[in-house]
Amino acid sequence: MDKQQFIDWLLEGDVSIQYQVWRDLLGVEKKKLQARISNQGWGHIYLSKRKSDGHWGDGFYQPKWISTHYTLLDLRNLNLSPTNDIVQETLELILQNNIADDGGIQLGPSTSQYSDVCVNGMFLNYASYFKTPEIKMHSIIDCLLNEIMADGGFNCRTTRSGAKHSSLHTTISVLEGLSEFQKAGYTYRKDEILSVKKSSIEFILLHQLFLSDRTGQIINRDFLKLTYPCRWKYDILRALDFFQYTGIEWDNRMKAAIDVLKSKRNNEGSWNIQALILDRCTSTWRKRASQADGIH
Repeated sequence: MDKQQFIDWLLEGDVSIQYQVWRDLLGVEKKKLQARISNQGWGHIYLSKRKSDGHWGDGFYQPKWISTHYTLLDLRNLNLSPTNDIVQETLELILQNNIADDGGIQLGPSTSQYSDVCVNGMFLNYASYFKTPEIKMHSIIDCLLNEIMADGGFNCRTTRSGAKHSSLHTTISVLEGLSEFQKAGYTYRKDEILSVKKSSIEFILLHQLFLSDRTGQIINRDFLKLTYPCRWKYDILRALDFFQYTGIEWDNRMKAAIDVLKSKRNNEGSWNIQALILDRCTSTWRKRASQADGIH
């Protein structure tokens, strides 16, 4: 298929895909199309599963993959309208009840002292996207900026078992959060955020997105798998998508990842999903969805 045939095929997909095709490939911001995401397709299905207590799953982070946290991340990645009342109501609930002692987001009742750096980055990403008032996220920004490492990135193990080197997983989550915070027009600690973003982007580029800066070897072969949804996990496509979304200029250190991506292309020009993040929570979600829909 040629480029136009692929675009036509994508425009037959879910309304959220249609919106992203128009925005990212055709350069047209279709707000009316975006407004339909909450009423049609995947976005509507996600919203319909929210419980009467304002959460998905059993709480903010329980069970993990079907929790409120990852549902909100999915809704943000589907590009639901940023002014959606249902999501904003849930975010207000989280900010009232889930602030840890360190100012970040508390994962559960037994984790009151420390938050998780990856989760803080992801929360900042969708909370900023869904127009949470800036002042309510100041403590999360403070918490994240306290975790910058000497090599320019972040690692969630700094708040648990300690870490000596930044993690690509954590760094991309924080970068996405800080970038969305500033994209929303918020200015709190603006210069510091710009500096941290610069060092974190350099950390990713130093590794050519997936290679050791010391040996030149592949850090983790999972980084080369095309995965969706990514959740907290890093891969080269997620990094490249971040670069295009934030308008970062071409750097020759991106080329190795682009070459890997090209090598995975099928003969007719498509790509296959190569990994799924599944666990018992996913099967639980599927079982609940089937029961709710009367499917056996």
